[in-house]
Amino acid sequence: MAGKRSAGGSTGARFSRFRRKRSDDYWDNPTPTWRRRLWKFTKWSMITGLVLTLIAIAGFIYLYKTTDIPEPNAELLTNATFVYYQDGETEIGRFATQFRDSLDYEDMPQNMKDAVVAAEDKSFWTNSGIDPKGIVRALFNNASGGSQQGASTITQQYVKILYLTQERSYKRKVKEAILSLKIQREYSKEDVLAGYLNTIYFGRGAYGIEAAADVYFNKKAADLNLREAAVLASILNNPNNLDPADGKAVRQDLKGRFQYVIDSMASEGYITDVEAAKARKKLPPFPEQDVEDSYGGQTGHALTLIKNQVLGLTKEDGTPFTEEEIDGGGLRITTTLTKKAMDAAKAGVNSVRPKFKGTDDLHIGAASVEPGTGALRGFYAGQDYLDSQLNWAILGGQAGSTFKPFAVATALKEGYALKDTFDGNSPYETEDGLEFENQGDEDYGSAVSLTKATQDSINTAFIDLTVEMDDGPEKIIETAESMGIPPEKARKKDAYGIPTSSPGLEPITGVALGSQTVSPINMANAYATIANGGTAADVFVISKIEDANGKVLYEHKVTNHRAISADIASDVSYALQQVAESGSGTRANLDDGRPIAGKTGTATKTGGAVSSSWFAGYTPQLSTAVMYVRGEGNGQLDGWLPASAEDGAQGYFGGNYPAKTWKAIMTRDMAGVEIEQFPEPAFVDGEPPRDGHAPYTPPPTSYNPGNNNGNNNNGGGNNHTSEPPPEIVTTDPTEEPTTSNPPPSTTNPPPSTSNPPDPTSDPPDPTSSAPPSPSNPPGQLQRQRGRERRRGRRSPASAA
Repeated sequence: MAGKRSAGGSTGARFSRFRRKRSDDYWDNPTPTWRRRLWKFTKWSMITGLVLTLIAIAGFIYLYKTTDIPEPNAELLTNATFVYYQDGETEIGRFATQFRDSLDYEDMPQNMKDAVVAAEDKSFWTNSGIDPKGIVRALFNNASGGSQQGASTITQQYVKILYLTQERSYKRKVKEAILSLKIQREYSKEDVLAGYLNTIYFGRGAYGIEAAADVYFNKKAADLNLREAAVLASILNNPNNLDPADGKAVRQDLKGRFQYVIDSMASEGYITDVEAAKARKKLPPFPEQDVEDSYGGQTGHALTLIKNQVLGLTKEDGTPFTEEEIDGGGLRITTTLTKKAMDAAKAGVNSVRPKFKGTDDLHIGAASVEPGTGALRGFYAGQDYLDSQLNWAILGGQAGSTFKPFAVATALKEGYALKDTFDGNSPYETEDGLEFENQGDEDYGSAVSLTKATQDSINTAFIDLTVEMDDGPEKIIETAESMGIPPEKARKKDAYGIPTSSPGLEPITGVALGSQTVSPINMANAYATIANGGTAADVFVISKIEDANGKVLYEHKVTNHRAISADIASDVSYALQQVAESGSGTRANLDDGRPIAGKTGTATKTGGAVSSSWFAGYTPQLSTAVMYVRGEGNGQLDGWLPASAEDGAQGYFGGNYPAKTWKAIMTRDMAGVEIEQFPEPAFVDGEPPRDGHAPYTPPPTSYNPGNNNGNNNNGGGNNHTSEPPPEIVTTDPTEEPTTSNPPPSTTNPPPSTSNPPDPTSDPPDPTSSAPPSPSNPPGQLQRQRGRERRRGRRSPASAA
């Protein structure tokens, strides 16, 4: 036994020594530092994560136990949104309260239920009311700065609609998840889906599938077919931007979402692949949109414009307005519109509008804007909204010669003066072979002043002006945009104008002749810049938006900038006053004698047919633009629009119906308004970029009444004497640019009449005696032909 104990002891001693040795070795040669730190970090991370998880679970359980299902949102009992004129009291109209007709689950069409589940929440029938994976994905995306994602199941969406707000916060998401779990426990899946389909917003003021089926397809929800159900399931995803009535581009977007819904239904087994292949080919037909009678006349156009403008605004808290808020949020919207200006536009148009067979194809757009603020005071959109929802005050047409004032302003900025001269003969051929004509191919002389060119709307002079400036087309566009004409494509940031783009506004040689499409609203606002001494303001129609309790959610702040100098504005205004005093716009003059300034415009398309007719002008207090177009906006006016019965003026002439309409509108607008004068012209005179445009001075002539063939003959007889030169009479300062024509010359061949006028300038007044056609003064033609001209390309649809 002793031996065994000794042996055992020996073994224990050896083991003890071994342990001491390993321990000593461990401390003498410790594990590398990074391994120890990694192990320590991992251990504490796991402990911390476990603790946090337990805390989160405990917190969630506590919140779950203490959170009760609240009463449904009061917003479900929505209030109408009221829209007011500028005074904030006179009502324009109101937006519909919630249009809802609830259905029982059993009465809902199966294809509608299947389409919504397939599109919005594929796991609806099996999930617990929330989607953990989706929530984690959304949290990660939002935390990393990506676009905000909801990751909401149908149950969560229903909870948000029924009990919560549209606020985007983690607190609301947590509450949404808790309530979703509770709803899931207390209500069946069928109840949740039925509640969702009865409350979700589909656009057009429709809440729930029964209302949606009515406003989109004029039928009961129970009668919806597969394609119609798929369309509604598509629209509810984004009702603001997927309404098929909003045009071809929107329909294309809708079709993409529609095909996704159909494919999802097939992948989930709700329909067969054969049914899907057949259904996804095209959208179902949409009946004509049913419009409420409260939208009749111009009211519907006004309310539609107002709603679209509100949807583009952001509240003071940084969140955008939604269609749901507008249609049922009880808002109070105060606009810039005045009843006086709206009534003036309607009455003015109706008093002048010609009546003839086919007049329903004639469209008139008009708009009035206040200089200095950009406030839209009134407009006329066209036909009764119940007959046509197209707003021609927004759609616009080719600008024609109403675009020429922007070229005048550009020329003055570049150093030219109103007295400087440009080639007014027709046709005008550019260096690269492009040819431009005046109306009727008429010659006005090779040296017509810029004032005269504006007064008589001489196309060739404006082409000469454009090519005689470095980057002339680009600079004209830059000036126009600065004065209030939106660019060809809307800006992604800081967009302006109604609408925010001017299709066709390209830097071409004929840009001043107006082939681009401009709305009357934007044209009136750009002319308001001239009336306001060169300071431009963004046009707007929404002044203030309040909630039902009177809290201000949005208030407009006028934004303006210096577009052109005050001196240049006064000179442009002076030139436009000549248009009304003795040019193509005399029919626009107001009977009370107050000064006006304006410009006629007649645009042509390829082939020479007149496609639009304009008059745009202003007093110091108000700027108004009037446009006449036909059909889809580019129908032929000449030969169709009848001549005036009272004076025989050509129907398509901008100085006829548009000028008379402008007068009728402004007469009503200016009633009771104090007469104000325009600033005196500054007659700016800088350093022009090209030589050869000095004012034309007639050559001196001798006058001797007693001279007969060079000999004195006091007895009279056949005196072959030169008559004294005609006196150029002017009441303006001597530096005022001459508007008289140079003496005739026989150096030019007679004008060709074989080609159609393309582009056209404003035709001369057929009721007035035409002045003798001026031609080139001696030496001017050769000098003009020898000028260096810029290259350019011709507009596909030129105008004047």
